[in-house]
Amino acid sequence: MKKWAVAATAALLLLSGCSDKNKANGPGPKEPVKEVEKVDQEEVTKELPYHYPLTGVGSETKTDGRAVAVMVNNHPKARPQSGLNKADIVYELLAEGDVTRFLAVFQSEKPENIGPVRSARDYYIELAKGLDALFIAHGYSEEAKKMLEAGYLDNLNGMVYDGTLFKRSSDRQAPHNSYITYENVLKGATEKKYSMEQSPPEFKFLSEDESKSVTGDDAKSVMVSYSTGSTFDSIYEFDDSIGKYKRYADGVETIDLVTKEPILLDNLFIIETTHEVINNVGHKKIDLKSGGSGYLLQMGKVIEVEWKNDNGLIVPVRNGEVVPFVQGKTWVNVIPTNPGLQSSVSFNVN
Repeated sequence: MKKWAVAATAALLLLSGCSDKNKANGPGPKEPVKEVEKVDQEEVTKELPYHYPLTGVGSETKTDGRAVAVMVNNHPKARPQSGLNKADIVYELLAEGDVTRFLAVFQSEKPENIGPVRSARDYYIELAKGLDALFIAHGYSEEAKKMLEAGYLDNLNGMVYDGTLFKRSSDRQAPHNSYITYENVLKGATEKKYSMEQSPPEFKFLSEDESKSVTGDDAKSVMVSYSTGSTFDSIYEFDDSIGKYKRYADGVETIDLVTKEPILLDNLFIIETTHEVINNVGHKKIDLKSGGSGYLLQMGKVIEVEWKNDNGLIVPVRNGEVVPFVQGKTWVNVIPTNPGLQSSVSFNVN
């Protein structure tokens, strides 16, 4: 019994020592407890209740509101421009000679400042009319002036509001220095009693899942050339890391003048149509009604399409069906089919 008592005493002392040691050193490290986050599958797949008509992008809030279409200068002295990074759609067409101009259409985003604003041509007016947009320009051709003065569509023009709604920048020389703020667009619309509530007609869009399986030939970049020189060459390069196209003009990336934000695009739509020079000034007649051949680039892929004018909207068509756009921003290049006009489209698969 004595031996057992000694043994028991020793055991107690040993346990007491271990206990004291644990108290001194604190409790040992514990295995981290992994919390399993519960995902509401219904919430993940739930579609947003609203979407923007010109981009297809979803929204928690209503997306009503009239589109605003602005004539934007693309002369080298007008670059970089202001506000183009906020445009839902930009149409690029020839004005005089080899010089292109933009019709920048805003609805989902409202830039603080837009410009330089340039003069109107009748075919840009037709595009704005198809979108039920408020048309903004500074100046006009003879044919465009007749259309605007006849009330063909609601418009604000710098020939009337130079120095009031339209402001001149001291950093550039005329005619490359006329700008208008979005605040002044709304102010002018109120003054003219133009309604800004009616939303534009909707384009057709792929769902986000459908966009991941876009098919076509590989085309990581495309160059659209309007002349033998490079001044009005547009190069679009697909960035795999962000799934969007970046734009370059004459080798320089297209960015916003103030914010330096790049133009990022989801759809490139290139259409061919007839161009006719109608006077000695070089004004053109461009057919935007008859349809023709084209290319549609999305997610680094390209397909050949036809284009048609669907109640004023220029849309891509294949096998008789409208081809949906990827949700996001779109740039439309209109190029001549005429052999005498130096335009071309070239693709690079790398």
